[in-house]
Amino acid sequence: MGTELIRAGLEDGACGEAWNLEHPERVLAIQRRYVEAGADCLITNTFGANRITLMRRGYESELAEINRTGAWIARQAFDGRPGFVLGDIGPLGAILEPYGELSAAEAQTALEEQAAALVGAGVDAIIIETQTALEELGMAIDAALKARAPCIIASLAYDLLRDGVSYRTMMGVSPGQAAEFADGRGAHIVALNCGTGMDMAGAAKVARLYRRHCGLPIMVQPNAGSPVLENLKTFYREGPADMAKAVPEVLEAGVAIVGSCCGTTPEHTREIRRVVDLFNQRSPGG
Repeated sequence: MGTELIRAGLEDGACGEAWNLEHPERVLAIQRRYVEAGADCLITNTFGANRITLMRRGYESELAEINRTGAWIARQAFDGRPGFVLGDIGPLGAILEPYGELSAAEAQTALEEQAAALVGAGVDAIIIETQTALEELGMAIDAALKARAPCIIASLAYDLLRDGVSYRTMMGVSPGQAAEFADGRGAHIVALNCGTGMDMAGAAKVARLYRRHCGLPIMVQPNAGSPVLENLKTFYREGPADMAKAVPEVLEAGVAIVGSCCGTTPEHTREIRRVVDLFNQRSPGG
């Protein structure tokens, strides 16, 4: 969503979530392109639509409307076709006490407020994504449970370590720890998205680690390869066909839902969908 909003004209540092109210037609056009590319799930444009993040940009008073409209836009994009709307809750963007200034009570309130707005808008699931610390992830799962979300997806962001084999979140959480935590806390799906070195092949590796540590369904949303910096701007160079090459590996690892994250486009989704359909046709019972 971030990549597509920038392509649609969002300026650096502007509030993309506010476009749900200011430019709903542009957000809807983006969502519709993903549906046309074969997406069964759409994530709402509400990644940073929590009170703490919106307050920094002057939109905290419109929090409920931004979240409700984000859910409505995603639903409209399916245009009556079957599909699932995933209400997006991203990181709060602040460090919890005692290392930072954000209290646990403030964090919990902000997460509960956003989860309630999304569930009230009729989303099919809450996806808690780009998480790096179990403490905040646990708070967000609790908030989604309190809001009676019909499905809760716990998604973490992992970086490939210097050994070229191991993955950890920025806060040192391993995939095995995350899987056991998400399962025990009450999430319904364990997932991954984003992170340095998190491509489709890396997603398959983490998925296999998840499967060793829990029995939850698995969802992966890797990046379009590793980013490169050109003229002080970040670009992801992996094209749709190259990204989709490792999709069979992901599916063989037991992944139930496959998508994509940073640097990807509807064309990446179209190619992923093509490979998924071929895999299912060739698999027993597919």
